[in-house]
Amino acid sequence: MKSIVAGIVAHVDAGKTTLSEAMLYRAGELRKLGRVDKGDAFLDPDELEKKRGITIFSHQANLKYQDLDLTLLDTPGHVDFATQTEQVMSVLDYAILVISATDGIQGYTRTLWHLLNHYQIPTFIFVNKMDADGADQKRVLNELQSVFSSGCIAFNNNETNELPEESYEEIAMQDDKVLEGFLDTGKLSENIIQNLIKQRQVFPCYFGSALKIDGVENFLTGFGKWTKENTYETDFGARVFKISHDERGERLTWVRVTSGVLQNKMVLLKDQKANQVRIYDGAKYELQSEIPAGGVCAITGLTDTYPGIGLGNEKDSPVPMMQPILNYKVNTEVDNHVALTALRQLEDEDPQLHVTWSSQLQEIRIQIMGEVQLEILQQILLKRFDLNVTFDEGSILYKETITKNVEGVGHFEPLRHYSEVHLLMEPAPVGSGLSFESRCSLDVLASNWQHQVLTNLGSKEHLGVLIGAPITDMKISLIGGRASNVHSVGGDFREATWRAVRQGLMMLKENQGCQLLEPWYRFRLEIGQDQVGRAMNDIQKMHGTFETPEIQDGLEEQFTVLNGVAPVSEMQGYSQEVNSYTHGQGHLECIVEGYRPCHNQVEIISEKDYDPVSDLENTPDSVFCAHGAGYPVPWDQLPKMAHVPYLNSVSN
Repeated sequence: MKSIVAGIVAHVDAGKTTLSEAMLYRAGELRKLGRVDKGDAFLDPDELEKKRGITIFSHQANLKYQDLDLTLLDTPGHVDFATQTEQVMSVLDYAILVISATDGIQGYTRTLWHLLNHYQIPTFIFVNKMDADGADQKRVLNELQSVFSSGCIAFNNNETNELPEESYEEIAMQDDKVLEGFLDTGKLSENIIQNLIKQRQVFPCYFGSALKIDGVENFLTGFGKWTKENTYETDFGARVFKISHDERGERLTWVRVTSGVLQNKMVLLKDQKANQVRIYDGAKYELQSEIPAGGVCAITGLTDTYPGIGLGNEKDSPVPMMQPILNYKVNTEVDNHVALTALRQLEDEDPQLHVTWSSQLQEIRIQIMGEVQLEILQQILLKRFDLNVTFDEGSILYKETITKNVEGVGHFEPLRHYSEVHLLMEPAPVGSGLSFESRCSLDVLASNWQHQVLTNLGSKEHLGVLIGAPITDMKISLIGGRASNVHSVGGDFREATWRAVRQGLMMLKENQGCQLLEPWYRFRLEIGQDQVGRAMNDIQKMHGTFETPEIQDGLEEQFTVLNGVAPVSEMQGYSQEVNSYTHGQGHLECIVEGYRPCHNQVEIISEKDYDPVSDLENTPDSVFCAHGAGYPVPWDQLPKMAHVPYLNSVSN
């Protein structure tokens, strides 16, 4: 049989889980259809999912239909849980994108399309709710072709399972060489069409109603026919895409085997081995002795894994595109340590939660995507850990970066200790995060000390010196240092490394080389033609920009669309304002595009009033030794006090 791993993705309420249910039912895996609104859907087994009627966690199901052996990964549909959806995308062969026929392409649908393109995942489209009033196949298909790709082509024929005749020419037109061959012969082979789909030049579109199981069998047949199975290498490799805990608290590492064979009891990470290998189907699982390449499973016994890590010969995933934008303080009546322990477990499952503890302020903070995630988090803490927590009003999560090169130096030399570290810090591309490498000769610093430096660079969240926000988009290279054969220990290089980062940032601050970043929305605003002036004026006041207004035809009358970008801090709450001045007829879609330079940096820095030198947990100062005792040296004295000469001329 053809083995395929597919993820099913959609904007919330498009019918994604309902389609999954219908596919399982049609394949004979379910005897009875469950429903999301009744809380008995097979792929929404969690109590919170049943209660709220939405998918919160990704789940696995397995089905066999004709010659297709399909592993189906259902994903959350709400934008607040987009980080989990993105994690799943890293292990997919194909994606199934569900579109509501009545709503068309919605805000989060655009984000999903962007992610699918980023990860280059071949995509099938199922247009759901075709039984609803106002559903128009031609209108939806035109929208898909104009917004997404001309390669969005109708594949289903409601009378037969054959490809509609008129679709062959549309398919051929997506590739010049294929078109040339088609014009010569009038034919397209199955293999050519499969390749065009695999190369994301063609996106097969099917139409139906998942709730009424209309068009689902046709879709399953087409999916089995037009997909191609991967070929795999023999050496073992696997990618982790999810961490969870079962009902007994057992930690589960979810992986896609990308090559070779995963065997039970195999050592996968340092001295950690796979105690159990489980294949899940909804909430139930079966134990397996081995999983061949292409398979998806959950492993017990691993403690140091995280989403995106590669096992065996598999490389780690790149930095996720979806990043949290809001920062909340956690309030709880129990001891902070108890709350922190619970939140650390949830952070283990979702690293983007970014739980931080400040001993100086005695407070816990978390980073999230939105208010729905906050509500779910509150309920999870109560249900799983019996913790009743509240959150302060959220604030924008700012970040910091650098715009110039600098050499940062850290020196740590209290009595009977010694280390000095020189780091070259360089601006990196937007959205790339932090990266670390060594450019230091082993003649200058032994490999064990270099390893200590690189390990310590990645072991904490580095804060900027403008407002104490996390640093991003920077490349840090070890370029020099010094150790003592007698006095140096590993902890010395931790201190010197962290101080070097902060010292370099302080030097840049003095030279206007630090930049405050804030999250920006990409928005789509639909309004009446008589409200365009008001909308354009509002966007300019919010420091946003927009493209040339577009006039589009609605069901009853024309409307105007404004596409653009604006700071999240300025646009929060604007949807209520749009609803007010358009009398409920306008519509605003906002999706976080990423981080850009802060539009009011001076104001925010003044408001935060952050003193980087007083932040003792992240000090830029160093420690030297004289007369048998250590003494502090301010960061700005390092250029003349350092034992190793500066290597980067920019810093001198």
